[in-house]
Amino acid sequence: MTNLTYAIGDIHGCADHLRVLLEKIEEHRAGRLRKLVFLGDYVDRGPDSAGVVAQLRELQGHDPENVVCLMGNHEDLMLHAHHTPGLRLNWLMNGGDKALRSFGVDGPEDLPDDLIRWVEGLPTVHEDAQRYYVHAGFRPSQPAPDPDQHARLWIREPFLSGGHDFGKYVIHGHTPLRSGEPDVRRYRTNLDTACVYGGALTAGVFSNERGPAIQFLQIE
Repeated sequence: MTNLTYAIGDIHGCADHLRVLLEKIEEHRAGRLRKLVFLGDYVDRGPDSAGVVAQLRELQGHDPENVVCLMGNHEDLMLHAHHTPGLRLNWLMNGGDKALRSFGVDGPEDLPDDLIRWVEGLPTVHEDAQRYYVHAGFRPSQPAPDPDQHARLWIREPFLSGGHDFGKYVIHGHTPLRSGEPDVRRYRTNLDTACVYGGALTAGVFSNERGPAIQFLQIE
């Protein structure tokens, strides 16, 4: 039986899109074994960060071996705002104000302890036999997976234009594609199709073979 991996791009509080996409994934896999890899940026900007996180944590609770949630730079911003009062404004200016309303609290210091523990435990990279999964990317000058957590969460250049072969195909998000279509390159694919900006929420469907997705599932 073919194993499938579904990698899901940046959600940013679009809980309804996520719910429908997960239903679409269940229909698509038709009983086949599947792994879910979420590429980070679950919170901020969209209307229901709390609803997104609740869905992800429920999925993990039911199937922890096959549901991977990576940290994104917006989770990183949230953690820094929670722990360092002087960084509060930076998060709020990047959509954290909507996340606070969603969680029903007044400030980042009031975010629930269990939420903070969950976010702090998120990995910044996932690897299988054929691919690396990361929120933002890697520095081409470093052996993959790049050991620098900041790069994994925040890099754009020279990763995006470098055309570097990291030894395995790289799946990432972070840089929104306003076209609403994935950016498929020789050595990487960007799955951030700008759902929160009116684009689509995208899942790339990957087989056991190295290389880009065999199909994309999208919810607009």
